[in-house]
Amino acid sequence: MRFPALLLSLTCMIVTAGAASAEKRVAFVVGNGTYKNVAALPNPSIDAKAMAAALRNVGFEVVEGSNLTRDKMTEKLLDFGKKAQGADVAVFFYAGHGIAISGTNYLLPIDADIKSEMDVKLGAAINIDLTLDQTMGDAKVKLVFLDACRDNPFAAKLKSNAATRSVAVQTGLAEMKSGEGTLIAFATGPGQTALDGKEGSNSPFTRALLANLTQPGIELQQAMTKVRAQIQEETSKGQLPWGNTNLTGAVYLNGAPAPAAPGTAPAVVAAAPGSDVELEFWRSIKDSNKPEELNAYVSSYPNGQFKSLALARIASLESKPDNATRNLTTGIDPATFKDEANQTTEDQIGLDKGQRRDVQRRLNGLGFDTKVTGTFNESTRSVISRWQAARGYPKSGYLNRLQHKALLTEIVAAAPTASSSYEDRPRRKRGGGGGGRRHNGGGGPGGFIGGVMGGMLR
Repeated sequence: MRFPALLLSLTCMIVTAGAASAEKRVAFVVGNGTYKNVAALPNPSIDAKAMAAALRNVGFEVVEGSNLTRDKMTEKLLDFGKKAQGADVAVFFYAGHGIAISGTNYLLPIDADIKSEMDVKLGAAINIDLTLDQTMGDAKVKLVFLDACRDNPFAAKLKSNAATRSVAVQTGLAEMKSGEGTLIAFATGPGQTALDGKEGSNSPFTRALLANLTQPGIELQQAMTKVRAQIQEETSKGQLPWGNTNLTGAVYLNGAPAPAAPGTAPAVVAAAPGSDVELEFWRSIKDSNKPEELNAYVSSYPNGQFKSLALARIASLESKPDNATRNLTTGIDPATFKDEANQTTEDQIGLDKGQRRDVQRRLNGLGFDTKVTGTFNESTRSVISRWQAARGYPKSGYLNRLQHKALLTEIVAAAPTASSSYEDRPRRKRGGGGGGRRHNGGGGPGGFIGGVMGGMLR
């Protein structure tokens, strides 16, 4: 009796392999951890090996590398660029240190020795924007996963050596926009740092990607919603992937669902209503202020048990744009924020200019309009006071640690752009600044999808 089941399983494997082989799929997968001039990161090479294996299993030709110097990394990129020409799907995955200077992101080879802005711009680091354009520009679908927001010791060096020149070195990586047919996913929000994970294991971001990206029959943006939910759960909402997507159609990495037979109702990819998968999906978007996320639930579960709630919330968001960004501190009790914030409590947080910009961006996304300057002037203080009043906190115009953390856990509405924003949420702060992975010592809360995909690069 077991033979028919085995035959069916083998048939499914053959069909999936045949579909994958019809496409040209190429991936670049690199993990850098054994840095020569700063402390090593234990997990990036583990992340890269696991991701390379997962992609090969679904039909990708993988250009793989671990712990690469600048020269070796350049060789791998040249190889990837040649193979990615005319590709149907090209994937770029990087785990390791990255750094953002003046809004531009760079990846760091293991032999990087960065003491100044000049070191970065003259070749010690690899410009991500230029790299993606040169290697993947010809591919039809471009998927970028950057697990490079660990706490970066190079950032401190740059800041300390910039006494006579203004060098805008931010914590984490800077925001990136996606071109047509592109998804960019960061391990956490712009200017935030992310967890590296326990030594000898995968980072939370890579672990969630491995668990969801190549599930059979799952569309990519649905998979990224599940990635977000998994990381929220694992980090107690301390880290949330961010990204930007401008995909123009559905993308499946492990086979699209079979088309319905003529005259039958279309098959629903997601599990039956009431299943654990549906509940997980609903929990991940139930407080969202983005209609596209709620519509994704309705499309996946046309008879779902939360359909009426989703439709009601969509109607509310679309009919009341002024209130669409409200909410959204579910699970946070204002009674725990009795202490009034002041200049001293805000100074204790230690916000740099990039983090202040992040606060201003988040306030904008929540409907409290203010200019994003990185400076808390009188106008910003007034906006913070209005946010505090709306949340039931003492109004002062200044932040304390609890209020800042509460702001970072709110779901932020993306400003309308040509491409849909994934999510502008912080990650759990694991290491230091600059955009590299942080060493896993104990880890605390710190920081794809801003829309259904919310968003993504570490």
